[in-house]
Amino acid sequence: MSDFYQDYPQIQQPQPEPEKKPGKSGKMKSFLSTISAGVIGSALTLAAVNYTDIGTNLDKQGSTQAESSGSPAANLVPASTASQTGSVADMVEKASKAIVGIVNFQQNNNPFSDAQGIVERGSGSGVLFKKDGNTAYIVTNNHVIEDAEKLEVSFFDGEKAKAEVVGADALTDLAVIKVDAKYVSQTLEFADSSSLRPGDEVFAIGNPLGQDLSRTVTRGIVSAINRSIDVNTSAGEWKLDVIQTDAAINPGNSGGALINTAGQLIGINSLKISESGVEGLGFAIPSNNVVPIVNEMIKNGKVERPYLGVSLADFEEIHPAFLQDLPKEVDSGTMVTFVQPGSGADKAGVQKQDLIVAINGKKVENSADLRRYMYSSAKAGDKVKLKIYRNGKERTIEVTLSGNSVTS
Repeated sequence: MSDFYQDYPQIQQPQPEPEKKPGKSGKMKSFLSTISAGVIGSALTLAAVNYTDIGTNLDKQGSTQAESSGSPAANLVPASTASQTGSVADMVEKASKAIVGIVNFQQNNNPFSDAQGIVERGSGSGVLFKKDGNTAYIVTNNHVIEDAEKLEVSFFDGEKAKAEVVGADALTDLAVIKVDAKYVSQTLEFADSSSLRPGDEVFAIGNPLGQDLSRTVTRGIVSAINRSIDVNTSAGEWKLDVIQTDAAINPGNSGGALINTAGQLIGINSLKISESGVEGLGFAIPSNNVVPIVNEMIKNGKVERPYLGVSLADFEEIHPAFLQDLPKEVDSGTMVTFVQPGSGADKAGVQKQDLIVAINGKKVENSADLRRYMYSSAKAGDKVKLKIYRNGKERTIEVTLSGNSVTS
């Protein structure tokens, strides 16, 4: 299965895709800049177990919240630093009952394989965070459930059940699935992750290397907060905000829980740096970032973002022949390679080969800059001003953004 982000067609690479050259952001950015098929230059990996015909493994982990009889939405509670059950072992025992295993089944299209039909393609972890009537909700990573034709959830007592996808979002690597509530006896609550400090003790619970080692617990500290890692997703490049921890995160931990000493969920384990000689560099999506995405998925079945309606190629990907008319001071931007008919960009007069260098006065060095601005500072229906260069001349075009559940 694809191990990260997919099915976001609005921003596409030009065809044929030009070879990318190193950007200006330096070695550290390139080291943390490309997640593809679970690997960032063999350094940054997703925490999900991925199965091929020869048994290749990657990672995964999970997360949960408290039961409520009200609306099936996630809520944040104040974070506690004290154990609510008297001992770490008691806390872990209780929290572990809310951690599930998730197996992703897909159609096997390899004609040379003995296994045909729907086969297990990968596995990960998830966290039960809500019961509402006959339904229980599980949060996990998008890359754990992506492209699945069938999802099977395993519970702490050995029971298994079929799960349905409620919503998934490639850019944030989050997904919500649901199961019959009769299997669920324990949920976890989301705690305010903004109160975390480096040095706070945390525990990671998940299923490293698959279901045989289910609900494995590792212990560590918050190594850093407010980390921002550039990732290359199937939806385009994105900057993922994460908590850094030295709690061991191994293949199979994706979608699993990062909890505090009170057994509260403060992050969803997602990825790690696994380069030779590097240890203790794992990353989790903070609960404060998870909750609004989860709530939107439960409400709408998707995450809606503003849609511009173009395909783009970044400055360093463009052949110099298409840049020769630019003023010398223009050394960055993103070029339009395709305009979706009927889109806001099309209606506003954006054309193929327009070089976008700013949006609402904010400099755009690449497509990731444009996307981040739109998703953080604009919404569907807003008008934005694009500063572009066309045939070497500067222009400003006002575009009305439409709404779409996929990227720009």
